[in-house]
Amino acid sequence: MAVNKENAPAADSIPAGGAFLVAPLGATRVHAPESFTDDQRMYYQTAQQFMVREVLPHIDRLEKKDYPLLVSLLRKAGEAGLLSIEIPEAYGGLDLDRTTSMLVAEAMTLYGTWSVSIGAHTGIGTLPIVFFGNEAQKAKYLPKLATGELMACYALTESGSGSDALGAKTKAVLSPDGKSYILDGNKQFITNAGFADVFIVFAKVDGEKFTGFILEKGMPGLVVGKEEHKLGLRGSSTCQLSFEECRVPVENVLGEIGKGHRIAFNILNMGRLKLGVGSAGGAKNAINLAWVYARDRKQFGKAILEFGLIREKLARAVARTYAVESMAYRTCGLIDDRIASLGGESAAAHEQVIRVLEEYSIESSILKVYGSETLGVVIDEALQIHGGYGFIEEYPIERGYRDQRVNRIFEGTNEINRMLITGMLLKKAVKGQLPLMEAVSDLDAPLPEAPAGPLADEWRAAELIKRMALQVIQAAVTTFGMELEHHQEVLAAIADVVMEAYAIESSVARTLAHDAANPVRHAIVRLFTAEARERAFSRARYALACTLKGDDQRQAAAALAKRDEFVITDPVADRETIVTAMEPTAGYPIR
Repeated sequence: MAVNKENAPAADSIPAGGAFLVAPLGATRVHAPESFTDDQRMYYQTAQQFMVREVLPHIDRLEKKDYPLLVSLLRKAGEAGLLSIEIPEAYGGLDLDRTTSMLVAEAMTLYGTWSVSIGAHTGIGTLPIVFFGNEAQKAKYLPKLATGELMACYALTESGSGSDALGAKTKAVLSPDGKSYILDGNKQFITNAGFADVFIVFAKVDGEKFTGFILEKGMPGLVVGKEEHKLGLRGSSTCQLSFEECRVPVENVLGEIGKGHRIAFNILNMGRLKLGVGSAGGAKNAINLAWVYARDRKQFGKAILEFGLIREKLARAVARTYAVESMAYRTCGLIDDRIASLGGESAAAHEQVIRVLEEYSIESSILKVYGSETLGVVIDEALQIHGGYGFIEEYPIERGYRDQRVNRIFEGTNEINRMLITGMLLKKAVKGQLPLMEAVSDLDAPLPEAPAGPLADEWRAAELIKRMALQVIQAAVTTFGMELEHHQEVLAAIADVVMEAYAIESSVARTLAHDAANPVRHAIVRLFTAEARERAFSRARYALACTLKGDDQRQAAAALAKRDEFVITDPVADRETIVTAMEPTAGYPIR
């Protein structure tokens, strides 16, 4: 992959995945939107202008499943270079960094159907070939995927296996002449299936070896089912696929036989990261719609923007969105730094990228869960600000409300990702890749001294919540040992505390590193931290209640309470600072 070697940090200076939980806040540099390069900002602006000029004028037609129009717009996006961000230059792509890719993805969130359709093509549809295809496959497919001449989709889910992806029943058997694999089975909920030319499909060779395949439109035995009629994303194509003795040439095996899980899960890691970024973009869009409506809507003789409860909704929405944005681009920066530090050229670099995505799979799952749930809260409040008009199709917030709901389901449900977050942390600790247990043994040591300034309390809150997470991890591991994986409610509660720690730390670190004197950012971080602290403490107490009994529980609860420091703030003043700052931007105030 293309890397910036001139400014590449040393590999040992880049924190490992999950290290935020055991390292002091500020121990390493934190990437944020404020550190975007001019080129990165240019790609974002290009993508946003394309949305405004080419896509948004056609929403009514696209919502009615005008797929010829959708495909023509996707091809226009290809002409503008928006389909080739992560495709190597040798195959007609731009071969740019993850941050640029995420910025383009964020720009696409102005319309959900479009965001999902282009994302399925450029991400889960194309990247399996970029990362796991052989040279012949890359040369055959990538140039046409880069331009949009070919459209791609990704087929993993089955009617009987969703979260349990490896429980797939689709079977592949080598033909007697050894030239083809014969596929039988089905796939469910496949985005872009109605107009796709290239299908990334997973099947079990001989019913056992989970393997990836590249299928093409028109292959005998490949049947595309009828369009699903969905709650949201109504303009996107979602179909079932059936394979009826579908013959796939052996040269269309993707990667190695029996190692399809590595393709599936790592592409999902990338999808989760992108979904977190997209959630931040979607939340900003909802905030902008809500602010304009509140400004223009009059009740009791004045704009509803003047009412305290409306202002509170807007301020809280901004605070949560700022946290997601901070986490998302911090994680993108970590990934780009790690890739840049590895150097190397294309042949080995794709394997390196996969290893880096694996390294930050914890953060990717955090972003998927926290981002999608934040978007759900923000857009729900935005609709509430619209009142009855928010329930009417004429207003775009109605469509946005429906479109966002699936985010908590696809790319692995939020329940599955919560278990993954805790499970991956413990797995890294057992392998010696993360000094989790060493940190647990040091739980009662004095906190590092917080830097002086207006966010000292928030800095301290981040450190205390990390210790809350470590305390409940210690209790769960001590109580349940290897059986912990069967206590899903405990795994999920631990994950919630970990996520709040990452959210607060990312918000504080971003602000201190990039705009430490800005009172608007101080207000945003204070407001967010005050609420996140309460959520973390509540979930930590729940985890202990599910884990310990009697005196052990009482003692643990007393120790936990010492980590829940009450800080006096003025949420009304912070609210007013935030909402006042929204006026010049007519919405989300941080640009």
